[in-house]
Amino acid sequence: MEKIAIIGAGISGLSVAHFLSDRYDITVFEKENRAGGLIRCLRVNGNLFHICGGHVFNSKRQDVLDWFWSKFIQSEEFSKADRNSCVFMDKGNNSLEYDNIPYPIENHMYLFSEEIQKSFYKDLEEIDKNKGLNAKLTDYDNFGDFLRWRFGKTLYDMYFEPYNKKVWRRDLTTVPMSWMGGKLPMPTTQEMRENNANKVEERAFVHSTFWYERMNGSQYIADKLAIGLKIIYDSEITSIDRMGEKWIICGKEFDKVVFCGNIKDMIKIVKGIDLSKYNTDVESLEYHGTTAVFCEIDKNPYSWIYQPSRQHESHRIICTGNFAESNNSELPKGRITATVEFTDAINKEGILENLKRIPLNPKYLDHKFNKYTYPIQDANTRTIINKLKKETSLSNFYFTGRFADWEYYNMDVAIGAAMDMCKTL
Repeated sequence: MEKIAIIGAGISGLSVAHFLSDRYDITVFEKENRAGGLIRCLRVNGNLFHICGGHVFNSKRQDVLDWFWSKFIQSEEFSKADRNSCVFMDKGNNSLEYDNIPYPIENHMYLFSEEIQKSFYKDLEEIDKNKGLNAKLTDYDNFGDFLRWRFGKTLYDMYFEPYNKKVWRRDLTTVPMSWMGGKLPMPTTQEMRENNANKVEERAFVHSTFWYERMNGSQYIADKLAIGLKIIYDSEITSIDRMGEKWIICGKEFDKVVFCGNIKDMIKIVKGIDLSKYNTDVESLEYHGTTAVFCEIDKNPYSWIYQPSRQHESHRIICTGNFAESNNSELPKGRITATVEFTDAINKEGILENLKRIPLNPKYLDHKFNKYTYPIQDANTRTIINKLKKETSLSNFYFTGRFADWEYYNMDVAIGAAMDMCKTL
């Protein structure tokens, strides 16, 4: 059998290893001492801490669902839940009190004041005149334009703009629509009117229901997928050399390589094929990290809480303590665990100061800064990545994954991308 080296034992690398294991002799190299990448978890005082977000599973792709459930026993290892999310809208006047508005917010405008409702419906009339009743994703110039002209100025000013600026920390009109394809809600003005009039609970958004592990969260997925694979841990790859028809990694020869790490690292360590013309483009790729703050908070019924408030820097609370009872250990009555998420780095002093202004009385337990969490595309990113993929594939070098493809993948989308790439080998 031909030998393939896979760089990275995150969800992409693990998936690739399984998709190819019947055809190739697979070796996976992982720089950490445990598989998982961005879906890794750890225990803090017995409580489960998702060190980057709060990963759950579902998919719109039947082939991804079929493969995933061939590896796990759905009824025994997972529980199914509805995504009960809300938006904490502050009441203004520097008050630390918040109104809990169910998600998605555009379906619940009837909960706001009469004045705000009038502005919202006036906006819908304006949208119909300017964009028409059947605007498509391609009818918007950029992400900011989409939010403004899909939901109206009232919602844009009070929620979409402040929330998304917290996440992306940039002028939203500089974010291309291609990057957001498949991730955005697309309600028509008529649907928004009807949903508010009839108090309809929308369930069509991404992961409106999801599966979650009964024990150890997404780390359970990584650990189980790692079983039976040849994974060399604590192995940070600093050189991938092309020698004749072979690739040399850590002194071992391989026929093919699948890189599932960060493309910024990849461009520096691949030798033997000339990728220098891509250096500037790859180095200029933008991104954000996150600081995941593990907290104890007041018990609540929510899964995700979105925070557009300008009174603090956190943009969301992921109530992972509600995902599985096993995520909490010996907490005071009426408390659960959660992750309070900040974009980019924030020191502990800043964290503690922000927690004073965040609802649900968060108590600090731990935090983890992840330098790379959100890849940011411009209008040329996908063209550059696709050219690079085509060129490296000629030398039996392939890549996939969130920061290899520079795509904002959820876990299931990363599995799907790995599945599609493996079909091309």
